[in-house]
Amino acid sequence: MQLSHTRPVTSAVFDDPNLVSAAGLVPLVKLAQSAGLTRLAQERLSVPTDKGANAGLKVNSLVAGMAAGADSIDDMALLRHGGMGTLFNSPYAPSTLGSFLRAFTFGHVRQLDAIASRTLVNLASTTALVAGIDQYAVVDVDDTIIEVHGHAKQGSGYGYSGVRGLNALLATVTTKDAAPVIVAQRLRQGACGSPRGAGTLIADALATVGRLCAQPDQQPDQQPVLLRADSAFYGFPSISAAVRAGADVSVTVRMDKAVKTAITAIDEHAWTPIEYTDAIFDERTQQWISRAEVTEVAFTAFAAQKKSHHVPGRLIVRRIPDVHAAAKKAAGQDTLFDTWRFHAFFTTTDPAVLNTVAADQTHRGHAIIENVHADLKNSALAHLPSGKFNANAAWLVLAVIAFNLTRAAATLTGTPSLAKTTIATIRRKLVHVPARIASSARRLTLHLPTDWPWESAWAELFVRICGPPPPAARS
Repeated sequence: MQLSHTRPVTSAVFDDPNLVSAAGLVPLVKLAQSAGLTRLAQERLSVPTDKGANAGLKVNSLVAGMAAGADSIDDMALLRHGGMGTLFNSPYAPSTLGSFLRAFTFGHVRQLDAIASRTLVNLASTTALVAGIDQYAVVDVDDTIIEVHGHAKQGSGYGYSGVRGLNALLATVTTKDAAPVIVAQRLRQGACGSPRGAGTLIADALATVGRLCAQPDQQPDQQPVLLRADSAFYGFPSISAAVRAGADVSVTVRMDKAVKTAITAIDEHAWTPIEYTDAIFDERTQQWISRAEVTEVAFTAFAAQKKSHHVPGRLIVRRIPDVHAAAKKAAGQDTLFDTWRFHAFFTTTDPAVLNTVAADQTHRGHAIIENVHADLKNSALAHLPSGKFNANAAWLVLAVIAFNLTRAAATLTGTPSLAKTTIATIRRKLVHVPARIASSARRLTLHLPTDWPWESAWAELFVRICGPPPPAARS
């Protein structure tokens, strides 16, 4: 592609008051309003003084800006260009929104957490956001470091990643029919350990999942929820929070003395080859030929602690050959743990629901939460915009609301692949659509580009959210 020779561009003028660059915000803001976001924020946020006035509209503005790609306070200016003031009431200035966030305390952040949870439940009641949650829901918990620069960010520090930042702890729920959505979030100091406060977050996440499962159209025989996490969360506070909420757990364990003793006692004939990186399926024997193998043994977690902390379950162990085994043998280190590399996790799942191989496959799916981290860092969490910790904590919650809202909108397009793609792709196809506004008879019409590649998906979303109501049934 090259510039036109017959009609070259010779000038560019920013002078059209009826153009907008993100027409997809129209159905997104309408969807947020129908989910009660404005009302909930107005009722539940008690930010004091004039900074907290019209909290519902300010929360809506921040979420809309993030859905359109804003990753800083200054970026909220995209809400005030061209015809945006015609499409939306009260698109606040970035300085006003910044002052609003800086007035937050920890209590206000917790109020915003409650708003995010209720908005998610409302979105799920009208969209296929968590389709299939009545079958088997998987909750993943993990944290990530959001890098910051300089010492001006309150609470920033050097954590396990070795970079200066703040620590975001997230919990997502995934079903067999839907992409992950975020059910709980918490911003913590950068130098804190991964499991700090995880028990409380897990309890909040599972409470939200319980409300999602209690939708009127869900089946009463809903299966247990499974909590997945890595070894940083293998501790009694985290696991007990899940067990008390009625969830099963699948948590990677550290190779401590108890785990090594259990692995050493496993019979050599108990191992089963599994589909792994270099596995080959033998049609004749109907088995996988693989260097990776799994087995399981009965195991009680936290057996060294007091009896009330004991959690019975299974230890699923996967082993693969150690590529350095020959070198270690030559050095006189030929032992069991030098010949094989072992990966073990503790689970309370019923073997009749998830056998050894299925439990291992399910646990490896925990890596899906890394996609959510990447999605957030590719949008609103590219930066934490304020020097105040609570303002950044509120920013995280608002970013989560925008994430879930965008995902919900994609489920209404009638395009299954779009509903499961990255948030950046959804934004590019559905939100960043330029339009010209025309007014007639006190009604607005959006004129969008011809031959837009995702016209049918956008039109379906618009009709389902902003279209005329269905005709009333005749009595």
